[in-house]
Amino acid sequence: MPTKSPMSAASRMPAPLRPTRDPQVTLDDLLEVVLNKGAVLHLDLIIAVADIPLIGVNLRAAIAGMETMLEYGLLQQWDADTRAWAERATAATPELEEDERVVLRSFGGHYGESGLSAVWRPGTLFLTDRRILVYRREPREVLWEARLEDVEATRLQSERTVGGEDRLRVRVELTGGDGALLSAANPEEFDESLRRLAPHVRSREPRPPAADDEGPEFEGHMWYHEPRRGGALWRGGRARLENGRLTWKSPTDARPAVTLDTGRIRDVRLEPGTTPTNGLDRLVVDAAGEHLVLATAEGPRWARLLDPSARTAAGKELHGHHR
Repeated sequence: MPTKSPMSAASRMPAPLRPTRDPQVTLDDLLEVVLNKGAVLHLDLIIAVADIPLIGVNLRAAIAGMETMLEYGLLQQWDADTRAWAERATAATPELEEDERVVLRSFGGHYGESGLSAVWRPGTLFLTDRRILVYRREPREVLWEARLEDVEATRLQSERTVGGEDRLRVRVELTGGDGALLSAANPEEFDESLRRLAPHVRSREPRPPAADDEGPEFEGHMWYHEPRRGGALWRGGRARLENGRLTWKSPTDARPAVTLDTGRIRDVRLEPGTTPTNGLDRLVVDAAGEHLVLATAEGPRWARLLDPSARTAAGKELHGHHR
């Protein structure tokens, strides 16, 4: 009994695209053809001015749904590259310790030094049953990490972006005074998950954004002794004390180079030392994990406003009035 010959490779290939013409076609018909079968455009365009041809365009384009494109062997390299990228992104997990379990993973970032200034460094925020870490896949780097037992408290605080939008951030305070400002896709979920894993972590009251009709508590010109690799450099800018936060920004910066929650300030003092010009006071601010050196013509007033003992007394007085 004769046997059937195996199907040739050519016979298994889909039929080639062939042009069709139908003057009664509707938009729905056209979309169906484009998605399921595909369409080939042949376009010759000549642009002329005063009947003088100047520009010629010869266009040959194939339009179809992705499945149809791949079936006819088009965009296969793009499809392969996209799938490989998705697999790498899914596998973008930092090296974990033995039996360490990832509890929460989201897009996030860490506000820290990069090059000559402090900026937001994007990455992936991981919360495991042992650590908090911000991980960047390319190049592979752990931007920041801390053990759960070293976390003392967290605070949800609002930050105004360059575009004027208020974003909720997570301030993580560590034992010993260090800490970090982190971003997360859902800061509330991250904070709640952290507290379930580490019940010892205290939650500080979030600071709401300032109302649009309220002005800053105080602001004025100030110099900032900015740390740099080649040595600290005095930069002129504007300081602003508002909604329990001290910020300093140079006119050339896209975002503030200093963002300090006043609740973290431990000591404020005027001390002798160099300043960029004569007649300025050298103001030193020590906070958890930060040491700021500033220069201003209104040193005593800034020192009084930022002094932690004075702010605590003012807060108690305000609380007593509310009662």
